[in-house]
Amino acid sequence: MDIPEKMAEFSRLCTQRGLALTHQRQIIYRALLETYDHPNPEMVYERVRLELPNVSLGTVYKNLKTFLEAGLLREVSVHHEAMRMDANTEPHHHLVCVRCKSITDIGVGDLDPVVLRRRLPRGFRLQRVNVEIHGLCAACASPASLESSVEG
Repeated sequence: MDIPEKMAEFSRLCTQRGLALTHQRQIIYRALLETYDHPNPEMVYERVRLELPNVSLGTVYKNLKTFLEAGLLREVSVHHEAMRMDANTEPHHHLVCVRCKSITDIGVGDLDPVVLRRRLPRGFRLQRVNVEIHGLCAACASPASLESSVEG
């Protein structure tokens, strides 16, 4: 699905979930769709400011929270330093660079199915399984990058 189709879906979902489809929300959501780097709210804010110079960081945070609560976004790696956003709500997993903290999507079909080998604790209700594979991205794993980290 391309960005115009995803924006049409966003519009439909906002209407379905009772969210006002404001100009600010459309720009914030489109900023998320136009990137694959799983941005934090500050990164989204910087992108949105290019189009809406008077937007506040608080407005961006508030709308991201609304999108999360409505299921229009996913929060990635809540245990990392900063909240990271993912507009891809289709099932997928992530490759996480331990050095630069970049996050890259990996399809569910690229891994063997995750199978629980024992029952979940009583009362726990599974919502989704998300696998994070930690390592070094291509840039951080390059010989030049590895040499500079040893020298520093």
